[in-house]
Amino acid sequence: MKNFENKIAVVTGGGHGMGRELVRQLAAEGCHVATCDLNEAAMAETRDLARADGLDARITTHECDVSDEEALLAFRDQVVERHDTDHIHLLFNNAGLSGGGSLFTASRAAWDRCFAVCWGGVYLGTRTFLPLLVAADEGHIINTSSVNGFWASLGPERPHTAYSAAKFAVKGFTEALITDLRMNAPHVQASVVMPGHIGTSIVANSAKYGADEIPEDMAPMMEMAAELFRTEAPMSAADAATVILDGVRAEQWRILVGDDAHGLDAAVRANPEQAYDGSGFLEAFREAGGKSPLRNSPTTPII
Repeated sequence: MKNFENKIAVVTGGGHGMGRELVRQLAAEGCHVATCDLNEAAMAETRDLARADGLDARITTHECDVSDEEALLAFRDQVVERHDTDHIHLLFNNAGLSGGGSLFTASRAAWDRCFAVCWGGVYLGTRTFLPLLVAADEGHIINTSSVNGFWASLGPERPHTAYSAAKFAVKGFTEALITDLRMNAPHVQASVVMPGHIGTSIVANSAKYGADEIPEDMAPMMEMAAELFRTEAPMSAADAATVILDGVRAEQWRILVGDDAHGLDAAVRANPEQAYDGSGFLEAFREAGGKSPLRNSPTTPII
């Protein structure tokens, strides 16, 4: 799929960050887009920006929690109706949030919520839209994992279990899907996206849509952490979306996004036994010239 003009794409998590920028860049190439999110106002802003940027593309917004299969089925039916189609060409399973860092100190609800969105949203999204992809003459599934899909850490003193487990699952699922598609639907491809620190609103959205309530006295610190995560990232969401779409055009099944992602990938591959060796791994990584995506905030995930 070398260009996206007159194709139909589904993008989850399109209200902010990489999802929003994927919608905008797809629409700018004349791709028709259906996007879902939990924030209707944010989706409306995405739609307006995309219409201002784009060609004569149809852009529809849909409220949907990707961890809810019934909601995803309703979203699919709305896409079929509002785009007057029996197929789609592109599925970006992009929605995600963080939470449930530790099995000891985090709540079960926060753990389950993070896993249900980050893994369940990809699995259910693929199952829901797969028949529409198969019905097209060509199709592509793009699943967002993370550097935490190959390095399950935020550092030696910051447990990160739910998010990492979900992102490892997304990576493994997508890799296995390559063979499944080759055997059963060879005109459909799959890619796994592994971003480093990208300037998105995931910290703010995790606080808003995660399972745990933020104590009132912690709210200002969370807002500051969310803003710093977005504004001080080494790569913008727009640049990340460009890398992803270029990877789709090039038929890359594995799309690393950001210098930090490339550096961590190389470091883990070079020293897998030392990847969780306290601070030694990060020190060696930095000494080798790697730029760590980690930030000081204990609430900051990598995506």
